Amino acid sequence: MLSFLKDILTARDGESYDVGRVLWAIGAVAFIALTAYAVYRGGAFDPLNWGTGYGAILGGGGAGIRLKAQTEPGQ
Repeated sequence: MLSFLKDILTARDGESYDVGRVLWAIGAVAFIALTAYAVYRGGAFDPLNWGTGYGAILGGGGAGIRLKAQTEPGQ
């Protein structure tokens, strides 16, 4: 489990943590946690809007990683 998380959060070399990937993961987890809290508090849940927002977070993070791929160590 920890090896999987390290692979997600580190650059290509597998050793140096990437700030963009860490913030992307924190943002995705926070989005899910805040959604769960809002539903728990009695808020309405719209799956289409939720999926659009979550897709934007994942797509933005993926685009950010792709844009800086040339600067990562271990190429």
